[in-house]
Amino acid sequence: MRIGLVALDGCLGSAVASLVDIISTAEAVRTTVDAAIPPIELSIASTRRRVTASSGMVFSATRTLRELEELDVVVVTTLGTFTGAATEAAMEQRDVRAVVRTLRSIDPERTRLAAACTGVFPLAEAGHLDGRLATTTWFLTPTFRARYPEVTLDLDRMVVADGPVLTAGAAFAHIDLGLAILRSISPELTRHVARLLLIDERPSQSAYMVYDHLEHNDPLVLAFEGFVRKHLTEQFDVGVATHAIGTSRRTLERRTREVLGMSPLDIVQRLRLERAAHLRRTTDLSTEVIATRVGYANAETLRALERRAARPDAAARG
Repeated sequence: MRIGLVALDGCLGSAVASLVDIISTAEAVRTTVDAAIPPIELSIASTRRRVTASSGMVFSATRTLRELEELDVVVVTTLGTFTGAATEAAMEQRDVRAVVRTLRSIDPERTRLAAACTGVFPLAEAGHLDGRLATTTWFLTPTFRARYPEVTLDLDRMVVADGPVLTAGAAFAHIDLGLAILRSISPELTRHVARLLLIDERPSQSAYMVYDHLEHNDPLVLAFEGFVRKHLTEQFDVGVATHAIGTSRRTLERRTREVLGMSPLDIVQRLRLERAAHLRRTTDLSTEVIATRVGYANAETLRALERRAARPDAAARG
């Protein structure tokens, strides 16, 4: 199995290093787990010989972009950006455009493609995610959705596999992506590496989402958010909300799904969870009192919502 990591100047060093450590560890213990597992060859590809991460960490590239088609798996690592504007600016840089051109020439039926965090953007730019399910770093989902409307994002899983393409969430999801790649080689080897490196499974990144940090500037959705925040202690009525902001229920539903991939009720529940979490961190209020502060008649309703939100298959429902 030949695996290549695409790394460019400004990437997050931890993203590249975590993949290197996971895959190198797997190769080191491969024969002790099962001698029949084929060798795992790892290389770093770039537009230049030396790649300098945002932290100053330096990686040596052993392949050029032109050699990526020879590999079994190509992984695009992070761009090292943290805002929508910076990510879109990075997509216009010469090195990133070169990566996108190379990705377009790769047949995913012959060479499996993978990416995590902002590395999913070049994969989408190359057209490999059109019509597919994917995930990316949670706080850039509005930017991603606006730029790539043909891609369906799923934030309820840390790693999303759709056909020959694997995508993963925010920066440290490179760890989960590395294990997912190993799992396609040998589940037993993957379990052994996870134990050796003390890697716990994290099935969803949505548990880490902070709603305030979801970037967008849609005026209708912003008006809805503002109304909900002002009336968070009250029972939610979508009819009252739409009347207050001067729109229809259908229009609001369509816009919130287009901008954030969430229904109006999802947004209300996320805002309530966010406020409840803040009150738990900053006050000594009981769960019963916190529940009333976020619009619920009793504590059990809030607890049920928190339990449901913590499950990997329920985060999108708030």
